Order: sequence, then structure tokens, then C-alpha cells
Amino acid sequence: MTNVPKGCLELLTDKNSILILVDYQSTMFKGVASGDKTIIRNAAYCAAKAASILSIPVVLSSINPSSNGEFMPEITRLFPGQEVYSRKVLGFDAFDDEKTWNAAENAKRKKMVISGLWTSMCFAYTALHALKEGYEVYGLMDAAGDSTSDAHKFGIKRMLQAGVIPITVESLVSEWMHDWGNPKVGDLVKEVYSRYGYMIGF
Repeated sequence: MTNVPKGCLELLTDKNSILILVDYQSTMFKGVASGDKTIIRNAAYCAAKAASILSIPVVLSSINPSSNGEFMPEITRLFPGQEVYSRKVLGFDAFDDEKTWNAAENAKRKKMVISGLWTSMCFAYTALHALKEGYEVYGLMDAAGDSTSDAHKFGIKRMLQAGVIPITVESLVSEWMHDWGNPKVGDLVKEVYSRYGYMIGF
């Protein structure tokens, strides 16, 4: 057996994790050419919707919205009154912004699920920052995109080499839900699995 940190063997739950979404903005999407933008948007939305149903903390970060557009409105509508942190430091690492970092830390959750546009930059740098600070980081890979397929692929490889745990949206939602006895199953099937269109959401 490989030397896997024990914390990585503990499943994600609604009590031990937080979702961080970075730079899901209209101009950022225009440059995505590594995969189907509809799938990427749906994965980001479904993760956010599941988090809202299960009362999992979510932090939203954007960069220069006056130029890059507002954060995906279908996501921000899920969290009325919640601030989207427009980074004061106009860099790629969302956690270089004090308010974004404080919001993530204040959740007091040891497992961070992170995704964003673009994979090799904002997503990767934010994930690496969280790792450096001692968090267990899960990369939501099917909610990410980049300017080229190579940029996306090698951005993922870089994160994996550093210790980010890869996950996809249906796996994430199922892990959060844990079992079919969860009282929120009906909402998750109707509003998450069905939208994503795979086998569980008939």
C-alpha cells in the first residue's frame, strides 16, 4: 500500500469540508478551449448547488470583475447576500487576498474542495497555497478549464504531484451525501444529479 496520509482516507462530509470556487466569470470562460464549457459550468454549478442543499460553506472569489465579468449568476443566486470576494491583489492565487483567505479559514474545515478557471493558474496556485498551509485539498477537476488541453492536463499533473486529491462532481456530491438515507436525497437527485444528466438523475 502506498504511503497515503490517514486524513485522505476519511471521506468528505458536510461537517469537515468547504467548497472554494475561483474566477467563474464570463471573460474567463471565453478563453477556455480545453473542454466543453457547458460541462465545466454544470460541474461548478452542481457542486455549488449540492453545497447549498447540504449547508456546506462556500467561498467565491473573482478577479477584476469590471473587466472579466461578474461571477456566474446561477451560482451567486444560490447564496443570496453572500459576498463574492473581488481580490484586492490582482494575482492568480485567490488566497493571496486577505478576505478570501480569512473566509476560508473561518469555516474551520480541514478539507478544502477547490476548483476554478484556469486550471494551470488560479486553480493550481490557490490549491498549492492551501496545501502549503496544511489543508487537505481536493481538486474538482471536471469543473476546471484552461486555454489549451495541455495547459489543463499539466496544471492537473502539477497539483497531483504536490498532493492535491482529484475528484469529480458526481463523486463529490455522492461523498457529501454519503448514503441514500440522507434526508436531502430528494433535493440532490432532483436539483443536482438530474441536471448533470448521468445515471443517477434519471
